[in-house]
Amino acid sequence: QRYSGLWEDLSAPGRSDTPARCHAMISSSKLKSVDFYRKIPRDLTEASLSGAGLSIFAALAMVFLFGMELSSYLAVNTTTSVIVDRSSDGEFLRIDFNLSFPALSCEFASVDVSDVLGTNRLNITKTVRKFSIDRNLVPTGSEFHAGPIPTVNKHGDDVEEYHGDGSVALSSRNFDSYSHLYPVLVVNFYAPWCYWSNRLKPSWEKAAQIIRERYDPEMDGRILLGKVDCTEEVELCKRHHIQGYPSIRIFHKGSDMKENQGHHDHDSYYGERDTESLVAAMETYVANIPKEAHVLALEDKSNRTVDPAKRPAPMTGGCRIEGFVRVKKVPGSVVISARSGSHSFDPSQINVSHYVTTFSFGKRLSSKMFNELKRLFPYVGGHHDRLAGQSYIVKHGDVNANVTIEHYLQIVKTELVTLRYAKELKVLEEYEYTAHSSLVHSFYVPVVKFHFEPSPMQVLVTELPKSFSHFITNVCAIIGGVFTVAGILDSILHNTLRLVKKV
Repeated sequence: QRYSGLWEDLSAPGRSDTPARCHAMISSSKLKSVDFYRKIPRDLTEASLSGAGLSIFAALAMVFLFGMELSSYLAVNTTTSVIVDRSSDGEFLRIDFNLSFPALSCEFASVDVSDVLGTNRLNITKTVRKFSIDRNLVPTGSEFHAGPIPTVNKHGDDVEEYHGDGSVALSSRNFDSYSHLYPVLVVNFYAPWCYWSNRLKPSWEKAAQIIRERYDPEMDGRILLGKVDCTEEVELCKRHHIQGYPSIRIFHKGSDMKENQGHHDHDSYYGERDTESLVAAMETYVANIPKEAHVLALEDKSNRTVDPAKRPAPMTGGCRIEGFVRVKKVPGSVVISARSGSHSFDPSQINVSHYVTTFSFGKRLSSKMFNELKRLFPYVGGHHDRLAGQSYIVKHGDVNANVTIEHYLQIVKTELVTLRYAKELKVLEEYEYTAHSSLVHSFYVPVVKFHFEPSPMQVLVTELPKSFSHFITNVCAIIGGVFTVAGILDSILHNTLRLVKKV
């Protein structure tokens, strides 16, 4: 009886596919018997205002919980732990720095590194660059020569007595007139208390006497040797940025007058200091100058021979030092000071005030990568360059003389890793540090010290990403749970209302 109508339809005349169609209809009927979601005819259901309100509330709850779950899925979840340092960059640590010294000359500025293991490297120049700056930290020229000051083996003639003064004593009153009168003016800036100045004095006067006899200042007029006592002519020595004694400056009158409106460009002499070497150097300076110097002084001197013992003198008294050094991962110091093996320094005249543009440890990060990391890990990177933007200025004077500035840095490494496909992938290594600074009065030449102390421990930040299957499971649980709970509440509310009506 159940399939009689179907059989009559299939057995109609002209139907050749009757057996196949009959089999398909029977299979479809059996498949429908396993339907978990049987449909109730709409005429048998009843709508209510309470059910509509509860449905709207359930829909809003589903949307809200879905948004919360999506936000939780997209958020970065991390765990933090402290472990023993497992650095992959070996036993060395890179230090990047950019420091500006408004009152320290590039001529003698030295970057030194030392540590508790006995390492002591002086005047590092391979990875360090220097630029002359003025007191307002503005660069005044191209890069200052990066090479170290040549070693002086002969500091004089070892002669106790000398006969007469061959050089001319210069002062603030007559210095400019002499510098404009002679094409080459070589000046020895000295201090009577300086050991090296006293060693140089006999050979300097003897060399000046020889040059005076060979090139008479009145008849020849091409070169003159002079001297300045910096303990008496303090302002004159400051004007020429003299910070070490003795300092031999070579003032040229020539092409620099045409190009710089009368400003005399000058060089520093770093050669040997015995009489023979000094005379030979002076002969070199005079070689390309014609005898009629007072007539041809303004001619171009571009063909002057290059003297390895002569280098351009600093145009200003400040210096910007930038670059990097590699140190061992043990407590140590980076020291910046005025240093020379053949010059003396007056501690009261050395001012190591400085402005820190950069002082960081480890590999440098690009700004794009750093911003991305700040987005993922907001609490990381706040102390990567703790001293950046800080200034440590000491006003020069009797009260603030001989001031050494020390910074104490404690370094902790932070490593960020992520777990992907059951593997640990390293995202970033960075070094953060705390800084404490102090000003110390000393009897020695003032210096700037950066004491660093790496920690044997490191902070490990691990990203824990959520799986997509976990997200889908939670979404299904939200939809099904809200739908079921709403159905239970609707049933309770409906039955309660019916019971109230009956009562």
